Amino acid sequence: MAFSLNTTIIKPDQNNKINNAVILLHGYGGDGKDISMLTFNWKRFLPNTVFLCPNGHEKCSINQSGFQWFDLSKDDPEYIIEQSLKAEQIIKKYINEAKELYKLNNSQICLSGFSQGCMMSINIGLTSDENFNCVVGFSGKIIDKDNLVKRISSTTKMLLLHGDKDVVVPSSNLLDAKDFLLRNKIEVETNMISDCDHHIPIKASSIALSYLKKNFSI
Repeated sequence: MAFSLNTTIIKPDQNNKINNAVILLHGYGGDGKDISMLTFNWKRFLPNTVFLCPNGHEKCSINQSGFQWFDLSKDDPEYIIEQSLKAEQIIKKYINEAKELYKLNNSQICLSGFSQGCMMSINIGLTSDENFNCVVGFSGKIIDKDNLVKRISSTTKMLLLHGDKDVVVPSSNLLDAKDFLLRNKIEVETNMISDCDHHIPIKASSIALSYLKKNFSI
Protein backbone atom coordinates (compact mmCIF):
# COMPACT_ATOMS: atom_id res chain seq x y z
CA MET A 1 0.00 0.00 0.00
CA ALA A 2 1.37 3.41 -1.00
CA PHE A 3 0.73 6.42 1.20
CA SER A 4 -0.86 9.50 -0.35
CA LEU A 5 2.03 11.59 1.03
CA ASN A 6 5.68 10.82 0.37
CA THR A 7 6.91 9.42 3.69
CA THR A 8 10.13 8.67 5.52
CA ILE A 9 9.34 5.48 7.45
CA ILE A 10 11.40 4.36 10.45
CA LYS A 11 10.40 0.79 11.28
CA PRO A 12 11.18 -1.17 14.46
CA ASP A 13 14.37 -3.19 14.46
CA GLN A 14 14.38 -6.98 14.22
CA ASN A 15 10.89 -7.11 12.73
CA ASN A 16 9.30 -6.35 16.10
CA LYS A 17 5.51 -6.34 16.15
CA ILE A 18 4.12 -2.84 15.57
CA ASN A 19 1.87 -1.85 18.48
CA ASN A 20 2.06 1.94 18.10
CA ALA A 21 2.78 4.69 15.61
CA VAL A 22 4.13 8.21 15.93
CA ILE A 23 3.18 10.46 13.02
CA LEU A 24 5.69 13.32 12.87
CA LEU A 25 4.69 16.47 10.99
CA HIS A 26 7.52 18.79 9.97
CA GLY A 27 7.60 22.57 10.17
CA TYR A 28 7.17 25.18 7.44
CA GLY A 29 9.78 24.61 4.75
CA GLY A 30 10.95 21.29 6.21
CA ASP A 31 10.34 17.72 5.16
CA GLY A 32 9.83 14.26 6.58
CA LYS A 33 13.50 13.37 6.45
CA ASP A 34 14.40 16.41 8.58
CA ILE A 35 12.00 15.63 11.38
CA SER A 36 12.79 11.91 11.25
CA MET A 37 16.05 12.81 13.03
CA LEU A 38 14.01 12.84 16.26
CA THR A 39 13.46 9.12 15.96
CA PHE A 40 17.15 8.31 16.47
CA ASN A 41 16.74 9.29 20.14
CA TRP A 42 13.38 7.57 20.54
CA LYS A 43 13.56 4.37 18.53
CA ARG A 44 15.49 2.08 20.87
CA PHE A 45 13.22 3.00 23.79
CA LEU A 46 10.03 2.38 21.78
CA PRO A 47 10.83 -1.00 20.18
CA ASN A 48 7.30 -1.70 18.93
CA THR A 49 6.68 1.70 17.37
CA VAL A 50 6.74 2.74 13.72
CA PHE A 51 7.59 6.38 12.97
CA LEU A 52 5.91 7.95 9.96
CA CYS A 53 7.31 11.27 8.72
CA PRO A 54 5.34 12.55 5.70
CA ASN A 55 6.21 15.48 3.47
CA GLY A 56 3.63 18.23 3.33
CA HIS A 57 1.29 18.11 0.33
CA GLU A 58 2.56 21.43 -1.05
CA LYS A 59 5.97 22.81 -1.96
CA CYS A 60 6.85 25.62 0.43
CA SER A 61 6.09 29.00 -1.09
CA ILE A 62 9.35 30.51 0.22
CA ASN A 63 11.58 27.41 0.06
CA GLN A 64 11.01 25.24 -2.98
CA SER A 65 13.28 22.50 -1.60
CA GLY A 66 10.91 22.07 1.36
CA PHE A 67 7.22 21.59 1.99
CA GLN A 68 4.33 23.20 3.85
CA TRP A 69 1.03 22.18 5.42
CA PHE A 70 -0.46 25.57 4.64
CA ASP A 71 0.71 28.74 2.95
CA LEU A 72 2.08 31.56 5.10
CA SER A 73 2.96 33.93 2.27
CA LYS A 74 -0.31 35.85 2.77
CA ASP A 75 -0.92 37.64 6.07
CA ASP A 76 -4.64 36.89 5.90
CA PRO A 77 -6.22 34.98 8.83
CA GLU A 78 -9.19 33.75 6.78
CA TYR A 79 -6.90 32.42 4.06
CA ILE A 80 -4.74 30.64 6.65
CA ILE A 81 -7.82 29.01 8.22
CA GLU A 82 -9.03 27.89 4.80
CA GLN A 83 -5.65 26.41 3.90
CA SER A 84 -5.20 24.72 7.29
CA LEU A 85 -8.65 23.11 7.02
CA LYS A 86 -7.64 21.72 3.64
CA ALA A 87 -4.47 20.32 5.20
CA GLU A 88 -6.47 18.73 8.03
CA GLN A 89 -8.46 16.64 5.57
CA ILE A 90 -5.31 15.55 3.73
CA ILE A 91 -3.59 14.53 6.97
CA LYS A 92 -6.70 12.74 8.28
CA LYS A 93 -6.80 10.70 5.07
CA TYR A 94 -3.13 9.88 5.59
CA ILE A 95 -3.77 8.80 9.18
CA ASN A 96 -6.51 6.45 8.00
CA GLU A 97 -4.07 4.93 5.52
CA ALA A 98 -1.59 4.31 8.34
CA LYS A 99 -4.29 2.78 10.54
CA GLU A 100 -5.28 0.41 7.77
CA LEU A 101 -1.73 -0.58 6.85
CA TYR A 102 -0.52 -1.25 10.38
CA LYS A 103 -3.86 -2.41 11.82
CA LEU A 104 -3.90 0.32 14.47
CA ASN A 105 -6.60 2.44 16.06
CA ASN A 106 -6.42 6.02 17.27
CA SER A 107 -5.50 4.99 20.81
CA GLN A 108 -2.24 3.54 19.44
CA ILE A 109 -1.20 6.68 17.54
CA CYS A 110 0.63 9.78 18.72
CA LEU A 111 0.42 12.88 16.56
CA SER A 112 3.55 14.97 16.89
CA GLY A 113 4.99 17.93 15.08
CA PHE A 114 7.27 20.92 15.07
CA SER A 115 6.04 24.50 14.52
CA GLN A 116 3.47 24.33 11.70
CA GLY A 117 3.36 20.55 12.19
CA CYS A 118 2.54 21.11 15.87
CA MET A 119 -0.31 23.43 14.88
CA MET A 120 -1.78 20.76 12.63
CA SER A 121 -1.37 18.07 15.30
CA ILE A 122 -3.30 20.13 17.84
CA ASN A 123 -6.14 20.77 15.41
CA ILE A 124 -6.44 17.15 14.33
CA GLY A 125 -6.13 15.90 17.89
CA LEU A 126 -9.19 17.92 18.85
CA THR A 127 -11.37 17.52 15.74
CA SER A 128 -11.26 13.76 15.11
CA ASP A 129 -14.07 11.31 15.80
CA GLU A 130 -12.15 9.66 18.63
CA ASN A 131 -9.18 10.49 20.80
CA PHE A 132 -5.66 9.70 19.72
CA ASN A 133 -3.22 8.32 22.25
CA CYS A 134 -1.69 11.77 22.61
CA VAL A 135 -0.31 14.84 20.88
CA VAL A 136 3.31 15.90 21.39
CA GLY A 137 3.91 19.38 20.02
CA PHE A 138 7.09 21.41 19.71
CA SER A 139 7.22 25.20 19.19
CA GLY A 140 3.71 25.61 17.87
CA LYS A 141 0.49 27.43 18.63
CA ILE A 142 -3.26 27.26 18.06
CA ILE A 143 -3.90 28.56 14.57
CA ASP A 144 -7.24 30.20 15.35
CA LYS A 145 -8.98 29.71 18.69
CA ASP A 146 -12.38 31.01 17.55
CA ASN A 147 -12.44 28.55 14.68
CA LEU A 148 -11.12 25.59 16.66
CA VAL A 149 -13.42 25.95 19.65
CA LYS A 150 -16.44 25.49 17.39
CA ARG A 151 -15.08 22.21 16.05
CA ILE A 152 -13.80 20.38 19.13
CA SER A 153 -15.08 16.81 19.00
CA SER A 154 -12.41 14.90 20.96
CA THR A 155 -10.20 15.41 23.99
CA THR A 156 -6.79 14.02 23.05
CA LYS A 157 -4.29 14.69 25.85
CA MET A 158 -1.26 16.77 24.96
CA LEU A 159 2.32 17.60 25.80
CA LEU A 160 3.47 20.96 24.46
CA LEU A 161 7.09 22.15 24.58
CA HIS A 162 8.54 25.51 23.58
CA GLY A 163 11.79 27.43 23.75
CA ASP A 164 11.74 30.55 25.89
CA LYS A 165 13.78 32.51 23.31
CA ASP A 166 11.74 31.56 20.25
CA VAL A 167 11.14 34.62 18.05
CA VAL A 168 9.64 32.72 15.09
CA VAL A 169 6.68 31.42 17.11
CA PRO A 170 6.95 33.42 20.35
CA SER A 171 6.89 31.43 23.57
CA SER A 172 3.79 33.30 24.77
CA ASN A 173 1.87 31.00 22.43
CA LEU A 174 2.61 28.08 24.77
CA LEU A 175 0.82 29.80 27.65
CA ASP A 176 -1.99 30.85 25.33
CA ALA A 177 -2.47 27.28 24.11
CA LYS A 178 -2.38 25.90 27.66
CA ASP A 179 -5.08 28.34 28.75
CA PHE A 180 -7.27 27.43 25.75
CA LEU A 181 -6.89 23.70 26.33
CA LEU A 182 -7.60 23.85 30.06
CA ARG A 183 -10.66 26.01 29.48
CA ASN A 184 -11.92 23.31 27.12
CA LYS A 185 -11.15 20.51 29.58
CA ILE A 186 -8.25 19.03 27.60
CA GLU A 187 -5.53 17.34 29.66
CA VAL A 188 -2.29 19.16 28.87
CA GLU A 189 1.28 19.21 30.14
CA THR A 190 3.66 21.99 29.14
CA ASN A 191 7.36 22.63 29.43
CA MET A 192 9.19 25.86 28.64
CA ILE A 193 12.77 25.05 27.66
CA SER A 194 15.23 27.67 28.92
CA ASP A 195 17.75 29.35 26.65
CA CYS A 196 16.19 27.76 23.54
CA ASP A 197 15.11 29.34 20.25
CA HIS A 198 13.03 27.85 17.40
CA HIS A 199 14.30 24.27 17.36
CA ILE A 200 14.01 20.97 19.24
CA PRO A 201 16.87 20.58 21.73
CA ILE A 202 17.90 17.30 23.34
CA LYS A 203 16.11 18.25 26.55
CA ALA A 204 12.77 18.66 24.74
CA SER A 205 13.30 15.40 22.86
CA SER A 206 14.00 13.58 26.15
CA ILE A 207 10.92 15.00 27.87
CA ALA A 208 8.82 13.96 24.87
CA LEU A 209 10.28 10.45 24.93
CA SER A 210 9.41 10.04 28.61
CA TYR A 211 5.85 11.14 27.86
CA LEU A 212 5.55 8.64 24.99
CA LYS A 213 6.90 5.79 27.12
CA LYS A 214 4.34 6.63 29.80
CA ASN A 215 1.42 6.65 27.35
CA PHE A 216 2.29 3.83 24.94
CA SER A 217 2.07 0.11 25.64
CA ILE A 218 5.66 -0.96 25.01
